[in-house]
Amino acid sequence: MNIRTETVKAEGFTLAQMVWALLRRQPEGYVERVLGFNPGLAWLGPFLPVGTIINFPLDDIDPVQTSDVVYLWD
Repeated sequence: MNIRTETVKAEGFTLAQMVWALLRRQPEGYVERVLGFNPGLAWLGPFLPVGTIINFPLDDIDPVQTSDVVYLWD
């Protein structure tokens, strides 16, 4: 299994923000998967304490999906 370990380095970060910083997107259900992969992480509250170590499983992540660009004005 491919795992990436990250440490929270600033105050006020949420797990969703950590996922975005790592992947530059929010795969559906990935935050829940990370919570299941890191027992006790949910008990830390919505804002992760500085120094918290989080393991991110990187296997089975859907490739980036492209979509058509919608222009509001010509």
